[in-house]
Amino acid sequence: MMGKNLPFTKEQLEKIIEEFGTPFHLYVEEEIRENARRLKQAFSWAPRFKEHFAVKATPNPHLLKILKEEGFGADCSSLAELILAERAGMEKEDIVLTSNDTPPEEFQKAIELGAIINLDDLSHIEYLERHAGFPELISFRYNPGNLREGGNDIIGKPEDAKYGLTREQIFQAFEIMKNKGADRFGIHTMVISNELDPNYFIGTAHMMFDLALEIYQKLGIKVEYINLGGGIGIPYRSEENAVDLSYVGEGIRRAYEEKIVPNGLDPLTLAMESGRMIMGPYGFLVAKVRHKKDIYKKYVGLDACMADLMRPGIYGAYHHITVMGKENWPLDHIYDVAGSLCENNDKFAVDRALPEIEIGDIIVIHDTGAHGHAMGFNYNGKLRSAELLLKPDGKVELIRRRETLEDYFATLDFSNLS
Repeated sequence: MMGKNLPFTKEQLEKIIEEFGTPFHLYVEEEIRENARRLKQAFSWAPRFKEHFAVKATPNPHLLKILKEEGFGADCSSLAELILAERAGMEKEDIVLTSNDTPPEEFQKAIELGAIINLDDLSHIEYLERHAGFPELISFRYNPGNLREGGNDIIGKPEDAKYGLTREQIFQAFEIMKNKGADRFGIHTMVISNELDPNYFIGTAHMMFDLALEIYQKLGIKVEYINLGGGIGIPYRSEENAVDLSYVGEGIRRAYEEKIVPNGLDPLTLAMESGRMIMGPYGFLVAKVRHKKDIYKKYVGLDACMADLMRPGIYGAYHHITVMGKENWPLDHIYDVAGSLCENNDKFAVDRALPEIEIGDIIVIHDTGAHGHAMGFNYNGKLRSAELLLKPDGKVELIRRRETLEDYFATLDFSNLS
């Protein structure tokens, strides 16, 4: 199988490891910025465009600040994520709260920030009014059910997913809010995850433009904000191709000019909430080989574990692996690449063809910049790794220190133990 390129050398990694140890997640600032600009360029034709980065993908304020500098906002699903966006300098309608089963304090913080609130259920209207009041711009999440094919193991089929309002409920929600005096409205959808077919996103735009037009025709309400969601996949496998953002942008432009402009809905804000596509390819989990084991299968044990990267264990997801210094060696050994959790699904790769591996080798797991460190946990008392940022000048900045045992025990009270 073909390899994947790396933006750093073995010698660079060795110096970073000497200073910070392993494991760690390493993000590449220059490539993150270039990718952000590609997305903005693809939608430069739009009267207003805003990417609300899905904070859950990589919840680190240093990275959010980079994206803010590139003109991005934040899509938040919790109180912590709202505060992260705030600490990164984002404000008002650059922030969207898109949560579900939402507690009062999340709605209250969103109102305090002046954020867009994107409601997930019809019953949340009364709940929001009672606990926090209404935002200036109220939005509703649309679940098209079986009207729209899609879904996968990550998000589920639309009709099986817990998210959003039905088509009938969307119209009810708009009518209720109109009667309550709202005059600024948005709609949102998110029905797919990690999709590589660019036509899917153009189809989603057509669906949402049709919905906005029908809302206008039936209720006299002009939607001013249409969030097409995220779901743009990345090429985890070396033989896959990245989604052509220019193609997607051009297809959505044609749909906009066909359906929005001639029907009096122009101009409006087009938004997205991509996370994986923005950050995923530009983060790497770096670890070292701690043990080798040869029983019924050959195992390579790393000093990282599923606490550092859950996706392979819970989704069976593929992540490319590079053995530093052995990029051109033959892939003539078959290994399971595992961590130290007391769980058999703690594996980064199963039956993976790799070069011969020795204890002490540096292993780089690709495409961990989104839903990597963020999904970490402390099962087995494992401590989460550090996050580092590779700056354009080649320097490395520690943007999250690794956890310590003191962190792990901080919520426990040992004082009354006999």
